[in-house]
Amino acid sequence: MTPAPPIESFERLGAAFPPTADTERKRMLVIVNPYATTVSDRLKTLVVYALQGRYEVEAVDTTGQGHATDLTRQAAHEGYDVVVAFGGDGTLNEAANGLIGSDTPLTCLPGGATNVFCKLLGIPGDIVDATEHLLRIADDWRPQKVDIATVNGRRFTFSCGIGIDASVVRTVDSHPRVKSRFGPYYYTWAALSTFWRSYVVNPPRMVVDLPNGTTLRGVTAIVQNGDPFTYFQDRPLHVAEGATLTSGTLAGVVLHRSTPTVMPTVIWRLFSQRARMARHRAITGFDDVTELVVRTDDERELPIEVDGDYIGTAPEAVFGLERGALTVVA
Repeated sequence: MTPAPPIESFERLGAAFPPTADTERKRMLVIVNPYATTVSDRLKTLVVYALQGRYEVEAVDTTGQGHATDLTRQAAHEGYDVVVAFGGDGTLNEAANGLIGSDTPLTCLPGGATNVFCKLLGIPGDIVDATEHLLRIADDWRPQKVDIATVNGRRFTFSCGIGIDASVVRTVDSHPRVKSRFGPYYYTWAALSTFWRSYVVNPPRMVVDLPNGTTLRGVTAIVQNGDPFTYFQDRPLHVAEGATLTSGTLAGVVLHRSTPTVMPTVIWRLFSQRARMARHRAITGFDDVTELVVRTDDERELPIEVDGDYIGTAPEAVFGLERGALTVVA
């Protein structure tokens, strides 16, 4: 686990943001995943101490899958002014699901390995800087609505992967301690291992049906509600183009084949600052859609991940979009 920043960093925030009158403070519920990659009891205490300069703070640890969703629903019912998801993208996904359709805004603090949604909202990846960011927005409060995507009724905030990506996430999620220790480097190892083991000779085949009647066949599909797709440390990795959290549309790509001659150039484009993924000869991109269907082409069920969490397999994945369904503040 990453060591907590020195206490002096948070004392500096306390001096910069002295406590305001209780009547001026917004009620904040901080939902903490104690098992997230960079979260510890000491760090939680330091963060809550700093946030109390501008908010009336209550912090609650999650105890299992789905708990964050229950907590955020209760927070909306009890009239909290803001909910903070302090964990990884999986914690934030659960928190978002509990606030869909309410006016209670969600924001976040980075506690996971990648923290994609935090960064999409413009919140820094460093926990001290992110805490300072939340302190500053208390004096410039501007909630906004963002879109939420769905797959088979499961909501996600920024991305869904079917195929290789989901298989990699399944491998990573099955070894949480290794994931916590090695972060993006373990993802890289898992990607290479999964490719050679499952996607070179006879990968699961799929068909992507777009609303305009276009049919695309391949071995992996990525559907995004925002850009970038993910991060390697703080470096953005772009895959699909054309979707943002407020665009009202989805975007994606389909990888048609995963041969040893194709994948090295796909990986090169993923990490390139200039090359566009959708221009690869083995990839077709699409955008400006609000629904699509991905279905098996060989009777094998397809692995699916949402927001970096593996959710199982299905013979079909039906996508949709809920415009302005989530209130956020950042």
